[in-house]
Amino acid sequence: MKIIDPSFTILACPEPEAILGLLEAAARTCYKSEDRMGPGTAAPLLRRIIRLGHESVVEHIVVTVRIICDRGVSHELVRHRLASFSQESTRYANYAGERFGREITVIRPLFWAEDSESYHLWHAAMAACEQAYLALIDAGASPQEARSVLPNSLKTEVVMTANLRQWRHILRLRCAPAAHPQMRQIMLPLLAEMARRVPVLFEDLMAEYGEETGSRPPVGG
Repeated sequence: MKIIDPSFTILACPEPEAILGLLEAAARTCYKSEDRMGPGTAAPLLRRIIRLGHESVVEHIVVTVRIICDRGVSHELVRHRLASFSQESTRYANYAGERFGREITVIRPLFWAEDSESYHLWHAAMAACEQAYLALIDAGASPQEARSVLPNSLKTEVVMTANLRQWRHILRLRCAPAAHPQMRQIMLPLLAEMARRVPVLFEDLMAEYGEETGSRPPVGG
């Protein structure tokens, strides 16, 4: 059994200048103020638009992220309707095969110390799930049948695409203290990375959650 930590990788995101340029052009179309476009004009305009709640403008940019998490977290992620998802399938992935090393991979729970009784109980449960899964496959069960015994801690990969307005909504919800700890474990660093790339679009969220991401709110510009 392999135990790993959750992670993310941004697979597709336009360059910051391209993002600001397109969003400013879209916004100024509404006011027919394209003649005011120039160096440094995008950030103040977009900052004002976000402050006023006119976030439909930021829907013109989409970002794709690969998220490695457990099945419990993925069940929450795919509830976001205004996004596209491609997820590792337990129907077709045969973890008893050589390609997977004849083992399952699970996500380490961050809320239990590895020397705690709770962690040891969790580890024993994961090992039992793995043993049952492999035994079912060896007995002739198909992967889609044997997956019945796989745990919520099973590692899964989700490729997720959403526009920046939806990403702002997702990050606002999933970085909040009420979100699941392992969801926040992914989303707080993702917020920090989004804010590093395009500060003006995420500085308000960083002002709220920046200390928890380990980053200071970026200076807009």
